[in-house]
Amino acid sequence: MSDTTPIRPEDVLADGVEATTIGGLDVRKGTVAAFVANAKKLALLAPDDVGREPLERQIRALAPALRAVGLLDVFAPRSPDIAAILGHDRVGGRR
Repeated sequence: MSDTTPIRPEDVLADGVEATTIGGLDVRKGTVAAFVANAKKLALLAPDDVGREPLERQIRALAPALRAVGLLDVFAPRSPDIAAILGHDRVGGRR
């Protein structure tokens, strides 16, 4: 029988704690939300918009934390742009 106890947010980060270490990587609170916000901003820009570069850079910087928490093991990017930035195909995971 496997452990089916649900994990709550406070089980991962207690109140007042700003970061945790997962797989040797420090992961800050808000990392997933920042990734989503940047991905949404990127989706609004034309492919040649100079505003894409800082967003893409931040998304790349957040990618190791997303991998550490396992987000990319259970969710595949729907956006071809995000998939390319993360080095994923949209269905099967990492290239």
